[in-house]
Amino acid sequence: MKLPPVATLTTALAIGVVGFLVGRISTPGAADAAANGDSPSIPTRSSSRAADETGRSSATTKRSARPDGGRNATATAEERLKRLESIMRGENALERNRALLAYIDQIAPGDFEAAIAKFRGLGITESRFSEYAMLLTAWSQHDPTAALAYAQANSRSGFAATTILSSWAATDPEAAIRWAQANHTGTDANPYLAGIIRTLGATDPARASGLLTGMPRSQERGEALDAMLPHLLAQGADATRAWISALTDDSLRNGSMMRAADQMAKTDPKGTADWLLANPGEATNRSLDRVLGTWAASDEKAAVAYFEALPRGDSRGDAFRGVISAVAANNAAAAATMIDSHAADVTDSTLQTFVWHSFGSDPALALNYVGRIADPGNQERMYSRTLDTWLNDDPAAAQAWMQKNALPEKVARQFQDRAAGAKP
Repeated sequence: MKLPPVATLTTALAIGVVGFLVGRISTPGAADAAANGDSPSIPTRSSSRAADETGRSSATTKRSARPDGGRNATATAEERLKRLESIMRGENALERNRALLAYIDQIAPGDFEAAIAKFRGLGITESRFSEYAMLLTAWSQHDPTAALAYAQANSRSGFAATTILSSWAATDPEAAIRWAQANHTGTDANPYLAGIIRTLGATDPARASGLLTGMPRSQERGEALDAMLPHLLAQGADATRAWISALTDDSLRNGSMMRAADQMAKTDPKGTADWLLANPGEATNRSLDRVLGTWAASDEKAAVAYFEALPRGDSRGDAFRGVISAVAANNAAAAATMIDSHAADVTDSTLQTFVWHSFGSDPALALNYVGRIADPGNQERMYSRTLDTWLNDDPAAAQAWMQKNALPEKVARQFQDRAAGAKP
């Protein structure tokens, strides 16, 4: 079975609640008032201290004495589902999450399927992904195989299965891995592994690495790498670089380098640029400009000095393009001056980058540089796109510029036809 791609944002929301709920489910203790519809109260400092000193709070004692959920047990199944709907309809996110946690603490294991079906039936899943993840995570702590069976039968996205497997991997990773392997057929990438790898990246990096490197090149492997990377970066830049260097799959190594470089450039742009240049290849060709752009945005002088010290060649051109992207975003005129003073380093890609980053602040200046693009097709496309936008935003200014400046014949005819079609 192949699941559709899992959205990064929604997966992150799911994983964010796993660790919290794993501990909460194993040590329950919600206020009875919240389970009956009242807002749960926040423990005072004295009550928290009392719980610490005795080793168990009064709420936990009540829960232990009433495994059926206390007063909530007197409610019918229909009433409990109505209570869930009332919680989820709430607009205050903090109150909604507090109430949902209390509801989860009181729910019986056999009632999760009905609760999740009710939740999905409300039609608000997309705006309540974190709450959806909380319910799925709680169910996975009671019966992960039942939760996964439900996800397979009722969910077409990978969000539910990923959330459940991430939670399961926190308590029994080998069982989660066995399930993932048993429920995937074929030679393509196993879509169930990304969530497991995300969790194991924090608890067992070696095992997570083994699973990741065993996946074939695919979008699923990219998702798993995205899940693994934060845990690698948390170990430090040296450890991250060493892990990447040890990879034998060229595609995986390049993908890892590009992702890591984007993140490491935020804190150590020079070290990141040095690393890329010391390891020439696809990742360096595609990432060096972004690293220099990040650097120039925070320390333009240092980034420019680094670029100017590089020898002539493709890497120097890539670095210059990155610098121009950052400078143009803040000062189009300064970026134009920089282009004029480094003509030998300017490529069509540099000019296109300048136009896109300066057009918003100075469209006339940006368009003046479109004419310098050597490739006729790229030049025509840049003229068409930028002029079309300007005509929509400020038609008088755009038309005035077009009357004073020569355009390629094809582009001029395009806008003449447009003007003719606009006349009554």
